Amino acid sequence: MYQWIAAIVVAFLICMVVGPLAIPLLQKLKFGQVIRSEGPQWHMKKTGTPTMGGIIILVGAMLSCLIFTGYASPEMAGAWLAIGGFGLIGLLDDFIKVVLKRNLGLKAWQKAGLQLIVSVALSLYIIQHVGTSIRIPFTTLEWDLGWWYLPVLVFIMIATTNSVNLTDGLDGLAGGVSLVYFVFFTLLLFAFPELGSEPLLILSASLVGACLGFLRFNVYPARVFMGDFGSLLLGGAVVYLATATKLTLWLPVMGGMFMLSTISVILQVGSYKLRKKRIFKMAPLHHHFELMGLPETRIVSMYMIVTTILCLIGVLAVAAV
Repeated sequence: MYQWIAAIVVAFLICMVVGPLAIPLLQKLKFGQVIRSEGPQWHMKKTGTPTMGGIIILVGAMLSCLIFTGYASPEMAGAWLAIGGFGLIGLLDDFIKVVLKRNLGLKAWQKAGLQLIVSVALSLYIIQHVGTSIRIPFTTLEWDLGWWYLPVLVFIMIATTNSVNLTDGLDGLAGGVSLVYFVFFTLLLFAFPELGSEPLLILSASLVGACLGFLRFNVYPARVFMGDFGSLLLGGAVVYLATATKLTLWLPVMGGMFMLSTISVILQVGSYKLRKKRIFKMAPLHHHFELMGLPETRIVSMYMIVTTILCLIGVLAVAAV
């Protein structure tokens, strides 16, 4: 019954072992982060910090899940489709940036096309194994969208994974917000077993341990960055847990700080194109706060605190009925 606690500990310990092995290897392979000149200038000192550290998260979560759930459950098959599919896109993007020295990585249409393919495949999997209905917050009702759920899911998956990716701009930010999200999803799955099966609980718990372990090396000043590999695989996990439990409508709330990153970019670009004026000093929003003089650690703490409040609202939306 309490295997999920062991899963957290095991995933954390695995990351504690993998991290000190992976970071020197990434340095030896010269997989150093390339810092874009458009960002805050003081970030340039981070140039060369090893990236593709998402491998630490992946190994920790995957091995913990295999230990406690095996590999045969359909829930885990969907999980690895989400995490592996989006993670591979991020890995390819990182490879192009770091190894081929193309700073922007995949072209926008290439990245969007690959995300579309993975999102359609994962959406079809969700529809087949979970169904086309979603839970309505603060009620016991479900809303059956039928096959309209397919385009809705595809949009949600692309939006969510890109939102997590955009949030990965400060040391410990994407990992910290993801940690809070996975902690509350683990508690939801434990307290309300009707939301999902034991493998989903183990998956969520393993991601808690993996994020904790990764943050040991990623908090300010970061010794390793997760890269697009890490942020996209976390995005895949974030959206999979929500859709596999029919808590799709909870995503904009519990993942609100992820969504805020995307919204701030859309507003910034739209405002500049329409009015030739910027709303923020820089987008995504965490860079705006940086340019206002807030230190990275304070911004990360603020994002995690707000995410905690938003996740508590998400828990209330389930528990209230």
